[in-house]
Amino acid sequence: MSSKNDKNKNGWISHGLVAENRRARFDYEIGDTLEAGIVLTGTEVKSLRLGKAQITESYASPEGGELWLINAHIPEYLQANRFNHQERRPRKLLVSKKQLSKLDQEVARAGNTIVPLKLFFNDHGKAKLLIGIGKGKKNFDKRATSRDRDWNRDKARIMKEGGRG
Repeated sequence: MSSKNDKNKNGWISHGLVAENRRARFDYEIGDTLEAGIVLTGTEVKSLRLGKAQITESYASPEGGELWLINAHIPEYLQANRFNHQERRPRKLLVSKKQLSKLDQEVARAGNTIVPLKLFFNDHGKAKLLIGIGKGKKNFDKRATSRDRDWNRDKARIMKEGGRG
């Protein structure tokens, strides 16, 4: 039986979800998604295994023929003393040239951006980032999303009670 975050007795995440950008699906209409590798230093991996990363304010940007993750926050690993990493440094994402050219074309269109959705460790213990092509929603779209979510919650509650209003 595995949980959402598979932590061992030391509190380390061996595989599973590290960080999720729950706000992304509210703020953006997500189209295609893609799983990308991420280049990390040793202290960043150890900090990620503690499950403290935040990707809510981050985005991905194709620059100079490479894809970069900008503004993701991975806190310092406290036991690393002087060999620690910068918390908000740009991190290189690993995608194929074909995928990169497709992402670059999508970003060139008006209103599209590359949004990180989930940061996780796969079954092999490698850090991966799920990214999606997002088009920004207008305020009325956000209200409709909120209304639909509330109605589905109320509908589930009514069905659970057996239809007694």
